[in-house]
Amino acid sequence: MAQKSQEKGATGGAPVVTDPGRVRNVVLVGHSGSGKTTLVEALLAATGTIGRAGSVTDGTTVCDHDPAAVRQQRSVSLACAPLVHDGIKVNLLDTPGYADFVGELRAGLRAADAALFVVSAVDGMDAATAALWEECAAVDMPRAVAVSRLDHPRADFDEAVALCQRVFGDNVMPLYLPMLGDDGISTVGLLGLITRRVFDYTAGLPADVREPDPEHLPAIAESRNELIEGIIAESEDETLMDRYLDGEDIGTDVLVEDLEKAVARGHFYPVVPACAETGVGLDALLEVLTAGFPSPLEHDVPAVAGVDGSPRPPLSCDPDGPLVAEVVKTTVDRHVGRVSLVRVFSGTLRPEQTVHVSGHGLAERGHPDHDADERVGHIYTPLGASLREVGACVAGDICAITKSGSAETGDTISARDEPLLIAPWEMPEPLLPVAIVARTRSDEDALARNLARLVAGDPTMRLERNPETHQLVLWCMGEAHADVVLERLRAGGVELDTEPVRVPLRETFTVPARGHGRHVKQSGGHGQYAVCDIEVEPLPRGAGFEFVDRVVGGAVPHNYIPSVEKGVRAQMGRGLVAGHPAVDLRVTLVDGKAHSVDSSDAAFQTAGALALRDAAEKGQPTLLEPVDEVTVRVPDSSVGAVMGDLSGRRARVLGSEPDTAAEGRTLVRAEVPATELLRYAVELRAMTSGTGTFRRHFVRYDPMPAHLAEQIRKENTP
Repeated sequence: MAQKSQEKGATGGAPVVTDPGRVRNVVLVGHSGSGKTTLVEALLAATGTIGRAGSVTDGTTVCDHDPAAVRQQRSVSLACAPLVHDGIKVNLLDTPGYADFVGELRAGLRAADAALFVVSAVDGMDAATAALWEECAAVDMPRAVAVSRLDHPRADFDEAVALCQRVFGDNVMPLYLPMLGDDGISTVGLLGLITRRVFDYTAGLPADVREPDPEHLPAIAESRNELIEGIIAESEDETLMDRYLDGEDIGTDVLVEDLEKAVARGHFYPVVPACAETGVGLDALLEVLTAGFPSPLEHDVPAVAGVDGSPRPPLSCDPDGPLVAEVVKTTVDRHVGRVSLVRVFSGTLRPEQTVHVSGHGLAERGHPDHDADERVGHIYTPLGASLREVGACVAGDICAITKSGSAETGDTISARDEPLLIAPWEMPEPLLPVAIVARTRSDEDALARNLARLVAGDPTMRLERNPETHQLVLWCMGEAHADVVLERLRAGGVELDTEPVRVPLRETFTVPARGHGRHVKQSGGHGQYAVCDIEVEPLPRGAGFEFVDRVVGGAVPHNYIPSVEKGVRAQMGRGLVAGHPAVDLRVTLVDGKAHSVDSSDAAFQTAGALALRDAAEKGQPTLLEPVDEVTVRVPDSSVGAVMGDLSGRRARVLGSEPDTAAEGRTLVRAEVPATELLRYAVELRAMTSGTGTFRRHFVRYDPMPAHLAEQIRKENTP
């Protein structure tokens, strides 16, 4: 729950900066359970931002304030936690590690200028983290690695570093080595490789700095030489390597300066051991975050355009420039209302300022294009769920605004007299459908209100009201994402149930057939009389519907022929055998009878429908199912398993090819019946350890196998 107060033991006033050069925006990434949230909590406590560190287990951390996160004991949404170290404001962006919440991760990457990869010294890393490193490399995002959970009995720092070097590649090197205590197990300090000093945390933070013991010197010397060679290789001073090879002892100041430049450029990736529980390495990690990572001044501003799509010149991170900010996350709190987490890229956002809010390009996700002028009320610095008011937010910083009437995740905030639009970031496609049903009429109203709030804040969720199956379907990223969405709906006072998702099918004829429709009723007064005979023949897939008039001799009066067609079309919409719309038919009216008094438009509509139903009993109708073309992107090692699984889904594999966008990955293309894809998002993730993704689009309808069609017919027979 968002509160306009200081919570979770927050101390001191809200950090305020006026110079973008004194801001660092850092996103923490890593697999679920690697210790990101616990590390953020420890850094907040170490800098005095909060009085004491909370616990994930107890549900008392700053970042995991969502009830779903507390219950599941894992992050389910993006959280911002700023701290101040050496006069630098660091906005820590804690992201969920579970693949279902990749939308929150994408938002964190958008708001950040650098990434801290948190790798467990116990569990290593997952394949999704390795893939994310490659994504960051593609855009030259500066990165560093924190090896966490050093206090665990099975912690192995050397193996964690070796794993990072194997997976992440060159220039991943530790700046420190763990120093074990007298028991030979616990980590009580660090060995600084550049400074050749011991940082002893036996008495807690700050560390006691001293000269190394003799037994430490060999390990320091070996690792230090590798580190120095790596730093010098990235140095802009071309003479430095020659001087080093000639035996010159390169000064610490020179090494540190070159190291910071290489890290900021995204060419060197320091590894820091850090233990949230004992405080070991927290000060060293803060130095990397503040001195090594770049400020927003060194990070390109996303491309902008006019709201009409007209090109605009590139912007820079200038507090005095045109206002351009982006809503990276939206939540709706029952007490505060809509809370928008905003990254300001250019200009300065001020209270009581009238701005333009614009959102385009997500209409298919349930976010119609919108433009509105709004007045910004108060501006806050968020600390997890708490909001601390500030006087302004300059370019490069992150803030929160409340009570916006239209701001949604991904929207652009700009000056009213110069509205602009930021190019949107890539949003993953939700591919797991969940059909929901409100239990009562009153729940339907509450469901509509709550769904609007959730869709506004979560662009990875798509809302679909299927006109054919009459189901309300939430398209989610996976089961965990669906569970959180349903929990939030129920927390909003909605009683609902889920039901199996129904795939829209079609029906058609397989052979030509004749049908006779006779609608004759006489009950006194004006009666009903209409008779028609039709011939029905199947058409090629996608041909649609044709109606042909071949009546001779006026057997069916000319003015009633459109009525027959209308009745046939109505019956096609109701279905032939299982209640699904009929398609790809040619219906020819060949004969009929009329009565001068009792015939009518309604009577011939009914006769036309009866004639088609009669023909269906003879024309061997069949069910058609939608077929999607699927492109599956998987590691090379998973190609065999994926192809075998697709074969079991009645797929027609079209081929495979190397993925030109990422080395070591393959694209598999296949045509798969949509009924076989309802849970494919979950099953593909299980097959590929979370690294497989897929896209799908409809291509055509194909006949359903006879045994499956017969099963559906039985289910739809009263």
